Amino acid sequence: MSTQRAIETAAVDDLVIIMRDAARGCWLEFTHPLEVLEIHDDRDVVSALIHIGQSATRRGLYAAGMIAYEAAPAFDPSLAVPEKGPFPLLWFGLYREPHRIVMPPILHDPKISLPEWHPTVQDPEYRNVFSAIRSHLYQGDIYQVNYTYRLGCAFALDPWPFFVRMCSAQGAPYGAFIRTHDRVILSASPELFFSLDGDRIVSRPMKGTIERGRTWQQDRENARRLLVSEKERAENLMIVDMVRNDLGRIASAASVTVPRLFELEKYPTLWQMTSTVEARTAASLTEILQALFPAASITGAPKHRAMQIIADLENTPRQIYTGSIGFLAPNRRAQFNVAIRTVAIDRSDNAALYGVGGGIVWDSECDAERRECHVKALVLSAQTEEFSLFETIRWTP
Repeated sequence: MSTQRAIETAAVDDLVIIMRDAARGCWLEFTHPLEVLEIHDDRDVVSALIHIGQSATRRGLYAAGMIAYEAAPAFDPSLAVPEKGPFPLLWFGLYREPHRIVMPPILHDPKISLPEWHPTVQDPEYRNVFSAIRSHLYQGDIYQVNYTYRLGCAFALDPWPFFVRMCSAQGAPYGAFIRTHDRVILSASPELFFSLDGDRIVSRPMKGTIERGRTWQQDRENARRLLVSEKERAENLMIVDMVRNDLGRIASAASVTVPRLFELEKYPTLWQMTSTVEARTAASLTEILQALFPAASITGAPKHRAMQIIADLENTPRQIYTGSIGFLAPNRRAQFNVAIRTVAIDRSDNAALYGVGGGIVWDSECDAERRECHVKALVLSAQTEEFSLFETIRWTP
């Protein structure tokens, strides 16, 4: 990588991508693409990905970009999705080596008011949908479905400082900022869809959420409640089994393992339960996505039937939300997130959307699921200040 430098603004280039490289522990800035691929037709997605993969392996280029949730039928025509709308199914740039950058400090201006977000689904409709999902669960159609909706607002702020603020409020180990000619994407994602390093592929599905406590004791109790919850552990294990099955389609024989199960991860606004699934594979980027996309943690089980129900019940397309954002580097290195905790801004009218949702199973409670959606939206308004500790001591010889 080129020399690390500080970045105070993301206004250097109209086309810019900034992503956190979790394996290297740094942020990467991709600018001045040699080529841009924007795909709106299902039939062109796979060929575009093949071109991207060949550009990395044969030309030594980097690829960075995003794949919308509604791109799923391009990988498997039997997967159902909502009507896609104008959002591209795939957007990638091809680049030379990216720059390492340093994120700026968080600066809070009390005179700036944050956007007011409005849900696309009100409480009565949410309860009706919850009842419909319960009926599917009772009939044995599904074991779990991940139902989501959107929050919307008129976004009048500079997206870059807001993104820095989101990353501070969420933690964002797989964060990404994308600005194209038409839109800006701010993803403070904590979830790894998959990483690739040579023949080693790793996925870290995230299922199980609880808010942080107001006191140290309450916070530890919340973490304990999440860790021992039979419901949350069962949901997490269900998704782990789906990921194992998906990885098994491309993995070397007997190489799929689960080295870590039911781990708790602490973020500024919530606790999350994650597990880690690994395998060895010689599959290409295209073959990996054909086996895994979309991520099991944001569909439900079984995936095909859950996605049919999602397409029937959700009233707006997900677009980039629950899709994936990531990069592909030479020498078979890649990182792709699950695009949750993600804002999408249309640059033509500054309309912004932010998706929230959660997995619903038979013993889920409607009010608790709705509260979980509110917790996942705290990243939009959380106040996190950077601080330094100055300490003095008395020394006696």
